[in-house]
Amino acid sequence: MSRPTIRACYTSIRQFTYANQHAINTRAPQPNDTLAKVRVLSTRGHLTEALSLFFNTPPQFLHSTQIYATLFHACARHGNIKQAMQLHEHMINNFPNEPQDLFVTNHLINMYSKFGYLDDARHLFDEMPKRNVVSWTALISGYAQHGNAEECFRLFCSLLQYFYPNEFSLASVLISCDYLHGQLVHALALKFSLDAHVYVANALINMYSKSCADEAWKVFENMEFRNVISWNSMIAAFRACKLEAQAIELFAKMKNEGIGFDRATLLSVLTSLSGSRELDVDLGLRFCLQLHCLSVKTGFISGIKVISALVKAYSDLGGDIDDCYKLFLETGNSRDVVLWTGMITAFAECEPEEALFLFRQLQREGMAPDWCTFSIVLKACAGLVTERHASAVHSLVAKYGFEDDTVIANALIHAYARCGSISLSKQVFDKMTYHDLVSWNSILKAYALHGQSKEALQLFSNMNVQPDSATFVSLLSACSHAALVQEGNKIFHSMLENHGVVPQLDHYACMVDLLGRVGRILEAEKLIREMPMEPDSVIWSALLGSCRKHGETRLAELAATKLKQLEPGDSLGFVQMSNIYCLSGSFNKARLIRKEMKGSRVRKEPGLSWIEIENQVHEFASGGKRHR
Repeated sequence: MSRPTIRACYTSIRQFTYANQHAINTRAPQPNDTLAKVRVLSTRGHLTEALSLFFNTPPQFLHSTQIYATLFHACARHGNIKQAMQLHEHMINNFPNEPQDLFVTNHLINMYSKFGYLDDARHLFDEMPKRNVVSWTALISGYAQHGNAEECFRLFCSLLQYFYPNEFSLASVLISCDYLHGQLVHALALKFSLDAHVYVANALINMYSKSCADEAWKVFENMEFRNVISWNSMIAAFRACKLEAQAIELFAKMKNEGIGFDRATLLSVLTSLSGSRELDVDLGLRFCLQLHCLSVKTGFISGIKVISALVKAYSDLGGDIDDCYKLFLETGNSRDVVLWTGMITAFAECEPEEALFLFRQLQREGMAPDWCTFSIVLKACAGLVTERHASAVHSLVAKYGFEDDTVIANALIHAYARCGSISLSKQVFDKMTYHDLVSWNSILKAYALHGQSKEALQLFSNMNVQPDSATFVSLLSACSHAALVQEGNKIFHSMLENHGVVPQLDHYACMVDLLGRVGRILEAEKLIREMPMEPDSVIWSALLGSCRKHGETRLAELAATKLKQLEPGDSLGFVQMSNIYCLSGSFNKARLIRKEMKGSRVRKEPGLSWIEIENQVHEFASGGKRHR
């Protein structure tokens, strides 16, 4: 074809629409012409126009199987199952007697697999008179992508009877492998010298990230060539294994080596920042600010997922909520429910009223809250300690169909308990069709909070899941509130013997409080001395409170000294000792304590009372003239 004719052809394609298609075709179409035009249109994303051209071409000019393969591939890429099935039907109707073409059938299997129509893909596969490794890989990939790990591995084992695996089949099966099966595939990759291939190595890192970051790191270190997916996979592996500091450190190394990153990298690192327990808060906030700057510089800030991750990171690290809110407002009308939930989460703990206001705003804008949104809003209701708000959200939970969700039910139990409605907490618990460990812990904590110790112990006897550390904190707290020493001792000693739970600081604090409440101060002091770990400020404050109640000055002085060493800015040790001295008539010592407190620049936080008037919660301090 001469150069002017080629230019004219491409001009026609650019101007092509469904309406003027017949006008463009001034001569009888040829198979190669049609294929070229279809390929150009589908590559540029004009799938509808490509199919229109194809369907309006007489069947006698469609002898090239590549046309069908090209369009099947385009349908899979654009996610258009309806047009894909019409195309398949067109091929069957127009070429009923044609033998199956391996190239086209492979594209069909790949297309149906991507859409999740695995039965159709398997039927095509089983009917093939001849298969190649691409046929097997397409179906293996389909099973892997849609979570059918067992069938995926079984099919991969069958492949090995006929063909050597390639890098794509190995990478596909690794998606669905657990640690044991993954090791077998890893050994096979080593045998065929495919372990160093970037696709296989990236898949191995992802597989090992589910359970063993060390193995993932070995694969990463041994890679001769790494692409951005390799780095992202390793960062995600550290994050998945709760090694957030290593994930952040690896990103810093990636940046220092001048390796480009993408949106997925930023999301992984920001998530690591949010979940990090080892990172210093100030350092974390500075790093978060740097990531914020990088996201602006690279333009990734325009993605709603990046903004959501930034809001969560700033919030979890204790950053300024106003900064989070500014980010939130900058998104305009492109906010999704994840961003709304992240912003509500930022306010839920420190400003619950603002969290509820945002929740109402979310509804006004026609956004449907999900289960995560409701769980956070119920947390805000627990912070407000007003039953009315919790009940209103509960009605919305029922309206949106989340009443049977275990996470939501657990949040309702907690919210009602904090609002003083133990009966409603019990009602929610009784209506649940399934109780997980959090459900049991939540209702036990509710009983402990309301001093209903016998009910808590009775419920514990009916518990049908393995208790954990939090379960015993609730039980011991319940015993402490009711001064049930015998029951508390029995539970404490049964933790390790019967349930394999090692007592921690919280459990010892409950026991010290329990013994101290009934006046067994010396036993409490002995328990502290015999602890296998160093007592913390909670334990010493529990002992100090008991000493004040029972007038034990000597041990009170020891507890107060320890408390001031551990929490030098806390007023509790000073105030309690001053009160103890006053009660025993040692006013000079009390005066010295107050003087020491003033010299240390420690101020007592005032006690606050709450009252709800006309749908608003007000705080009052004793003797105060102002409230909020």
